[in-house]
Amino acid sequence: MQVEFKPAAQKEFITLERQLQLFFKTHLEKISQLPPRRHLGFGVPHHVEDVTRQARLVFNIEGEKIVVIHCFSSHKEYEKWYKSFK
Repeated sequence: MQVEFKPAAQKEFITLERQLQLFFKTHLEKISQLPPRRHLGFGVPHHVEDVTRQARLVFNIEGEKIVVIHCFSSHKEYEKWYKSFK
């Protein structure tokens, strides 16, 4: 599968530390080979992947493309975004 970043996700990815960027790349490769496992609840139409204990990757699958929506480096940022859907 092909990976595409939304403009906001691209900016978030660029601002991450180098080591965290490598973790995100590794998870994107894994996702492109295996179907996603976890879909968000509360009617949120996105998938989420735990990159580290704190970092999260939020994405959609559109046909044969993985579209990255957000790259969160901390669980606090992710929770704030997630709670906006409730």
